[in-house]
Amino acid sequence: MHPVVLKSSQLIIAGDIAGAENALATIADEHGDQALVEILDELQPKDLLAVMREFDSSKESVVNMLVTPEQFARSIVLEKKYGDRTSERLRAMMNAVIHRDYNAAQEYLEAISGIEGGSDTLADYFADHYDEVFCFATSGTFTPQIEPDSDVKTHNTWLMEKIEEIDHGLAFGNFIEDTRPVLSRSEIADGDWMETAWLLRYELTDAFEEVMIILRDRAQKMLEAAEDYSLPAPPPGSVDAAGDEEESAI
Repeated sequence: MHPVVLKSSQLIIAGDIAGAENALATIADEHGDQALVEILDELQPKDLLAVMREFDSSKESVVNMLVTPEQFARSIVLEKKYGDRTSERLRAMMNAVIHRDYNAAQEYLEAISGIEGGSDTLADYFADHYDEVFCFATSGTFTPQIEPDSDVKTHNTWLMEKIEEIDHGLAFGNFIEDTRPVLSRSEIADGDWMETAWLLRYELTDAFEEVMIILRDRAQKMLEAAEDYSLPAPPPGSVDAAGDEEESAI
């Protein structure tokens, strides 16, 4: 094990995440970017996650700039286990890496979707924009055709209709395939969830379908919990909707 890997792990255990990041960054400064990439391969995924959770787009890190798609995927799927399970924090951390390079975003999404737990992580990523993603999956646009101030029953009825549309598309095998984009990537290039959804739908269609199946199942459970649409339900992707949170290990 490289001495810097051992030092970084010890600093992370001690709670000095900034110190661990600085130790890793020193490798890039002294020996070049590729040397740090090789070091990150030796770092435990949970330790790499700890550094990435500390630094997002508002607080950049050389680690986030150089982490490879495979290294990132192995770490980000642990967020549910070691993180505080807010989709906003998860999204900020993922965006800082995925969207830092316009041309590399697809590679990171492909790596995430190809690893165990990756599709669930992507579903968690979209938790705060559930209605918009369902609308995008069925119509190609992000604007739900429902009044923003609609009551719970009206909203849940609309959501059930979206579920039925998705079920129909999946059953007949035409959910995504051969669908031309209604919006271009440049129109929604926000470096955030809309651009991520666009890339999944039009560049990684199998991965998008897997994510939508997960979201569809979560929505179904949410509607069932709403007791015939009479009670407000927790948002899909939240702790109540997706399962109990495991105790943080960081």
